[in-house]
Amino acid sequence: MSVQIILALIVFAGAYVFIVAEWVPRMTVALVGAGLMIIIGATDDHGVFFSEETGIDWNVIFLLLGMMIIVGILQQSGLFEFLAIWAAKRARGRPFVIMVMLVLITAVLSAFLDNVTTVLLIAPVTLLICERLAVPVVPFLIAEIMASNIGGTATLIGDPPNIIIASRAGLSFNDFIVNLAPIVVVLLIVFIGLCWLLFRKQLRYDPERVERVMALNPREAIRDVPLLVKSLIVIALVLAGFILHSVIDVGPAIVALLGAGVLVLITRLEPRKIFADVEWETLLFFVGLFVMVGSLVNLGIIGYVGRLAVDAIGDNYFGAAVGLLFGSAVVSGIIDNIPYVATMAPLTNDLVQAGGAAAQPLWWALALGADLGGNLTAIGASANVVVLGIAKRAGHPISFWTFTKYGILVTAVTISLSLPYVWLRYFA
Repeated sequence: MSVQIILALIVFAGAYVFIVAEWVPRMTVALVGAGLMIIIGATDDHGVFFSEETGIDWNVIFLLLGMMIIVGILQQSGLFEFLAIWAAKRARGRPFVIMVMLVLITAVLSAFLDNVTTVLLIAPVTLLICERLAVPVVPFLIAEIMASNIGGTATLIGDPPNIIIASRAGLSFNDFIVNLAPIVVVLLIVFIGLCWLLFRKQLRYDPERVERVMALNPREAIRDVPLLVKSLIVIALVLAGFILHSVIDVGPAIVALLGAGVLVLITRLEPRKIFADVEWETLLFFVGLFVMVGSLVNLGIIGYVGRLAVDAIGDNYFGAAVGLLFGSAVVSGIIDNIPYVATMAPLTNDLVQAGGAAAQPLWWALALGADLGGNLTAIGASANVVVLGIAKRAGHPISFWTFTKYGILVTAVTISLSLPYVWLRYFA
């Protein structure tokens, strides 16, 4: 093992320790870690800015930027206040009923949009509901993050790793629905039960607050009808672009940026208002994280580990599925599931090509492990990082360990339930 590889592992492990311990802002840790990777020669400017395998995933960065701008403009119309009051009144102020509503909405939208876009839309509504009812916001946001990762597992566009898998394996939108949606429905039902077990003691009921909310008129919350109409038209077009991106041959990131540009143009708001709600700290954290993980890919560390796993598997495809399912869950929770799947997809493809139809279920094991494993830690998936950034900005910071103590249980349960599904459907 070369000195360069040892130094890269030390930098990555050290950065991870600082992120977990929260001694320094995570954006600072990620950017310093990225800088150190460049200094030791683990990557270079071409690898950082231009390489699809080892560089910054600009598709993710610009998708987030575009949607943050759109959501920030939409928020000024008063729509989120309207939805918050409407939801609270429909649930008659009962916190757990509201949580179930938001979990189901988040899961369904995550399947047919993508989970990052969904949490960007749902989180502001959640903050307002909790403020109105004087209930703690952290349990709601954690539940929504996990619901977005579970729901996003069901479709090709629901979670970024699925897009990578579909591209490498030649799988269609319908393939994902047929193979993954059935288990996702089961997992959602189980997850609602877990929410009751994990959060019920924190969901206090305040009759006075509820009475005040029930007296409110949701329509009075809309402050700017023309802005609302313009924003909803643009969002509808953006969502249509997401769904049809393979037909129109325009990537989701470009769709989001075009939507943001059009909305900025037709609303003519002050730039200060437009960019005030962009989570710059979250975007820069992603930049640093992509560079650090890309450095490990560039040095062959992640590929080496993957090849060891492939060699150990041989032609035992059920064993391979079990290894991919549980291994992907653990690794995705540690290094973010997007770069992990980008690294494992070629290795999985080699196994599938060698094994033919008998090895095809490995793709579904990889997807389930990577998508559901995103719930393991606070940095396991893009949606996690985005919502934690929103929570911190709103004055409700969620620590790494606060999220992870729930994430470990939810991931263990969902992955354990996925194992018998994979066995019964493909190997029994």
